Amino acid sequence: MNGTLIGGSLVGAGLIAGAAMYYLQVYAFYEEVQATDVANVQVTSLTSGIPETILSENFKGIDADSSPLRYRACFETPMSQAMMTETYVVYDDAIPLNAPAWFECFDASAIGAALETGEAIAFLGTENIVYGIDRLVAVDGDGRGFVWHQINRCGEEVFDGKPAPEGCPPPPERTN
Repeated sequence: MNGTLIGGSLVGAGLIAGAAMYYLQVYAFYEEVQATDVANVQVTSLTSGIPETILSENFKGIDADSSPLRYRACFETPMSQAMMTETYVVYDDAIPLNAPAWFECFDASAIGAALETGEAIAFLGTENIVYGIDRLVAVDGDGRGFVWHQINRCGEEVFDGKPAPEGCPPPPERTN
């Protein structure tokens, strides 16, 4: 009888801890990003090297303070891919990161496949939006757009404890 009670308690505690962990990972820290923020959909200009706000509508976004990589957004734009490639910095090696399943407009697998086939084109949104993290914007041929954050080459090295590569800004000082 004692073993059953202890075993049941351990299994129950494990189930509660697992459910709590799942909730914290998938739901707890995300907040909706307001569509009124002008900086939500910006792409870096080829001529100035500065991010510029592009035409967008039907913006939906999520973010979390727990990680700079949790930003995801979807939008629509009337701007053509041809015009955008002549105006903005194209970003090679864009790899969309998974979004929570409940954020249905952002399907990282479909976006990644569209980028591989050329149906979608990725652009540099904002370089080093947070040190070592770039905001990327991808637009497909139908005008659907997607935004996410991705670790850049500077961040890859510095986050691994190595010195910043040549051409990278100096990393921020650690506070801990």
